[in-house]
Amino acid sequence: MADVAVAIREIVKHFSGNVVVNGVSLSIETGEFFTMLGPSGSGKTTLLRMIAGFERPDAGVIELQGRDVTHQPANVRPVNTVFQDYALFPHLSVAANVEYGLRVRRVPRAQRRERARTALEMVRLAHLGERRPGQLSGGQRQRVALARAIVNEPAVLLLDEPLGALDLKLRQEMQVELKAIQRRVGITFIYVTHDQEEAMAMSDRIAIMNDGVIEQLGTPREVYENPASPFVARFIGTSNILTRKGTTWSLRPERLHLDLEGAPPATHHREVGTLRDVVYLGMNTRFVIDLDAGEEVIVVRANAEAGRYATFDAGTRVAVGWNDVDGVALDRVVV
Repeated sequence: MADVAVAIREIVKHFSGNVVVNGVSLSIETGEFFTMLGPSGSGKTTLLRMIAGFERPDAGVIELQGRDVTHQPANVRPVNTVFQDYALFPHLSVAANVEYGLRVRRVPRAQRRERARTALEMVRLAHLGERRPGQLSGGQRQRVALARAIVNEPAVLLLDEPLGALDLKLRQEMQVELKAIQRRVGITFIYVTHDQEEAMAMSDRIAIMNDGVIEQLGTPREVYENPASPFVARFIGTSNILTRKGTTWSLRPERLHLDLEGAPPATHHREVGTLRDVVYLGMNTRFVIDLDAGEEVIVVRANAEAGRYATFDAGTRVAVGWNDVDGVALDRVVV
């Protein structure tokens, strides 16, 4: 059985009389890249802050490496936090920024410089140690903040939307880099984001939060391919939610079949409608269809099949189909 880095049991937190975290329990393994994902107000950041010690729970227990830290202050917990605002000291060099925490802890100069150099090597910035933060790109500053956290050798590293200030392309590059760094250092990462692509790209497991509770906990593949509720199906990627004959289906756009209305049936389930919109997305094309039954559905097709759908324009009558194996029958319906 894997070692548990963080154990949370029945954590509750209120703000102004409102429950923002409602009886959450989970275990995070040592060396795991664990993400708490959810919309604004779902409780994910509050839960992270309670693990860090910045907030105290109203009920429940938080354990780090088997030790109860529920009522311990932040500065004695074996964790470090990286925020969206990297808070680097502009007047200090990159190396001095990374050394700062060690200096506060009175680590001898030679030792802290060696540890800072090693940390900068881990994030591939050893050659920029003498520069000031203002001379770095956004991605480089993010890596300096990461090195500053890693150099303290925490048992758990907490990351609160650290890529939120970066542009899309740099954010995607840093997702790959963050995952690689986590694998190299072997530290448990607990990552908070509302960005589903970040969560899917980096995580070993994801806790999807909504209204202060965990809606689903699983690997990226599990939560995408087998959503436990309509909320998860809609929040992770795009999903078509259709209720037919007492069963509510989650149908991913890439799983649906699309053909002209008069084409021979190719699937067990088949419905007809009118193509409302065609959106070219580079690798894929998204088709928006108004079903005659009243719902809107989205179908996504790879552009390698572009020739087959060349005549599919707005106003075209089409058929949308799926087999039972193409969808997930949801256990509960949110009204």
